[in-house]
Amino acid sequence: MAGRRVNVNVGVLGHIDSGKTALARALSTTASTAAFDKQPQSRERGITLDLGFSCFSVPLPARLRAALPASAAASGAEPEPGEPQLQVTLVDCPGHASLIRTIIGGAQIIDLMMLVIDVTKGMQTQSAECLVIGQIACQKLIVVLNKTDLLAEGKRQAAIDKMTKKMQKTLENTNQLSVGAPDPLAALLWEPFICWTTFMEASTEEMARFRGAPIIPVAAKPGGPEAPETEAPQGISELIELLTSQISIPRRDPSGPLLMSVDHCFSIKGQGTVMTGTILSGSISLGDSVEIPALKVVKKVKSMQMFHMPVTSAMQGDRLGICVTQFDPKLLERGLVCAPESLHTVHAAIISVEKIPYFRAPLQTKAKFHITVGHETVMGRLMFFSPAPDSFDHEPVLDSFDFSREYLFQEQYLEKDLAPAGTDSDEADKMTGQAAEGCCPRQQWALVEFEKPVTCPRLCLVIGSRLDADIHANMCRLAFHGVLLHGLEDKDYAESFLPRLKVYKLKHKHGFVERVMDDHSVIGRSLFKKETNIQLFVGLKVNLSTGELGVIDSAFGQSGKFKIHIPGGLSAESKKMLTPTLKKRGRAGRGEAVKPEEGAERPEPAQHVAISLSFKRYVFDTHKRMVQSP
Repeated sequence: MAGRRVNVNVGVLGHIDSGKTALARALSTTASTAAFDKQPQSRERGITLDLGFSCFSVPLPARLRAALPASAAASGAEPEPGEPQLQVTLVDCPGHASLIRTIIGGAQIIDLMMLVIDVTKGMQTQSAECLVIGQIACQKLIVVLNKTDLLAEGKRQAAIDKMTKKMQKTLENTNQLSVGAPDPLAALLWEPFICWTTFMEASTEEMARFRGAPIIPVAAKPGGPEAPETEAPQGISELIELLTSQISIPRRDPSGPLLMSVDHCFSIKGQGTVMTGTILSGSISLGDSVEIPALKVVKKVKSMQMFHMPVTSAMQGDRLGICVTQFDPKLLERGLVCAPESLHTVHAAIISVEKIPYFRAPLQTKAKFHITVGHETVMGRLMFFSPAPDSFDHEPVLDSFDFSREYLFQEQYLEKDLAPAGTDSDEADKMTGQAAEGCCPRQQWALVEFEKPVTCPRLCLVIGSRLDADIHANMCRLAFHGVLLHGLEDKDYAESFLPRLKVYKLKHKHGFVERVMDDHSVIGRSLFKKETNIQLFVGLKVNLSTGELGVIDSAFGQSGKFKIHIPGGLSAESKKMLTPTLKKRGRAGRGEAVKPEEGAERPEPAQHVAISLSFKRYVFDTHKRMVQSP
């Protein structure tokens, strides 16, 4: 176990000016080339603009040593020979609302999240958005109440206790809160008039994950940014102790092809180009070849470092810098590096979808969203679909997609108490009833068509957002999250692949029986328009409101009427209902000639008998066929 180093990635997230970078600096003993706002633009604007990386190490706690796998992340240098080390890599994320896509990218590589709150301000809009991202990306949370030095000394502890209780209320399972109770997270992410009970029902499961998360006060930079460096941070040793107690050894797997998320790239004169990032899967060794898919090039690894210490190998979860043969670093600000030919570029994808409860607008088919896959964010248009209604309760399958099944097209993502927009009224009523009874599908999917191709692995996290929304409004811009289940690599996927996707629309048409021809035939009307090619519908089954089953036999005349064959024949009761009565059809106006057929009396049924026609039409069927169940 000598020299073994177990790496854990801890995200530092929160609203702008909550003191995240100061906290990362106070905790860290080693900084990477991209730490503490070293970029000139960051220094000029006084805010974090990109991901920052730094680390500190402590002896591996005894409780974790027994769980340490033989292949745990180890690499190279020995901080203290014979003493296994826990290396905590801090991922300092920007806090400004306009940089949320960078925050999302950072959140996808973390094992634990520190949510930094300015104790003098409490939860703010981007604090809430970061909390939502954390719910998607990681399992554990620590809340850090920063800037406690700004509280009046005599009232400091009382103010800390008050803010701690507020945060506990925000994080606890909402089904234990009383209806009507104010909630900071809901108020920040939804407009004030949004009904609390809706939030309560929607967010119970999501919020339960961080219920009971520890909350700790600190002063990362007493006196503020301009204070002298002699001012020692407060509460940092206690925070390190808390972090150590909360961290568990993540499952790391060195097998499989390398996949590395690169967040910074720069050149070193005379040596080559350095790419720094986090290994998402697999492992890497000195001398390996790696592919840069965005550039379509393969490069050989010349050297590797972890926080300035040379290493010869690294694995999943490690923060790493690799030096390869020279290329222009401006061509790769951030992206993916992988084992040669292990990644593919996709033009569209099938993803599982779960709506984020705080996003108050419906998720509608044909709408465009910002789709984040890893560090890449592109625009994408979505089409939502669900299982067939009789399969709503099927157990979700999170790692594959079954092309042999049939799926129901949705005008929008289905939610409780929300009818699909734009569907036939009968079907909308049916779905509304199912949703009201808690019968929404347990899993839903979407076809995402990207405006430009993306390179990504299968089963990667996908987050959909509306980043063009007003950053000053009290609203959540994060709309949904999911998993990429199947990527479509062929740019002509609409013709080559989509016909395999059996998504159907349910169609319903209604008309009436005009008259009886004989015991096995009736004439129908009002089911089709005058210009409809009724020949396309010949052979489809219809139902009469009297209970008989019929089959459309042919068109009847030129006005949209049609003949129905009744294989079992009309019942006596149906014949009675359809017995004609005489009724004046119309009367010409004064001075107008009366056409014979207009002035004549014609027979009409004694009672209206309705005709209903239902069928499926598959969205991607090039022949536009209409299909009915046997």
